[in-house]
Amino acid sequence: MTKLYEKTEQIRKEIQQACLRTGRNHEDITTIAVTKQVSSKRAIEVIDSGIIDLGENRPEGLLEKQADIQQPDLNWHFIGNVQSRKVKDIINEIDYLHSLDRLSLAKEIQKRASKTVNCFVQVNVSEEQSKSGLTVEEVEEFVQQLKQYDKIQVVGLMTMAPFTEDQEVIRSVFRSLRKLRDELSSKKLKHAPCTLLSMGMSNDYVIAIEEGATHVRIGTALVGTESEGEE
Repeated sequence: MTKLYEKTEQIRKEIQQACLRTGRNHEDITTIAVTKQVSSKRAIEVIDSGIIDLGENRPEGLLEKQADIQQPDLNWHFIGNVQSRKVKDIINEIDYLHSLDRLSLAKEIQKRASKTVNCFVQVNVSEEQSKSGLTVEEVEEFVQQLKQYDKIQVVGLMTMAPFTEDQEVIRSVFRSLRKLRDELSSKKLKHAPCTLLSMGMSNDYVIAIEEGATHVRIGTALVGTESEGEE
């Protein structure tokens, strides 16, 4: 059993336990392997361990991995900020965009996309200057404005919690996003069903699942780093 396979199994076990504690179905959780810092070879090992959702945050990294891997049954997630001028390079190559946070980006997606794009609206719940995204107060109006772009389907919301050991701070951020998601979902907007929550990374994915995450983005805890050598 490889080290990477052991990591995958441990994460699956922790996700199942978090779901048991909160009365959720672990099959409703999508684990995205964030492969941005590792090679295509390592990404293939992740796929071989049973994970079919991969996340990249740079257009070059995304396109390079897709060229190397070429497996039709994968789901590709773009999880980083994307410059408007780079939209044309990636928008028809991904299954989900996790970082929609401005109308100029929406306009470019509308212009470049050949199909409907599943988008998470990025929310800076903690309002940290180092993070991108809308404030909680800005989200509803922004989502309403997206109605004019028929190539965009708002499937959910995304956030990142502060990097802290204070679990209550982390929980409060995730709870706020879940509450906001619930409010938007209750409006039954055709262009924005908004049923999903992309939140939780290597250091806080268990808390995120306990607070309602449907998609967790796990990098180092799952794929490791190239410096660790062969898995």
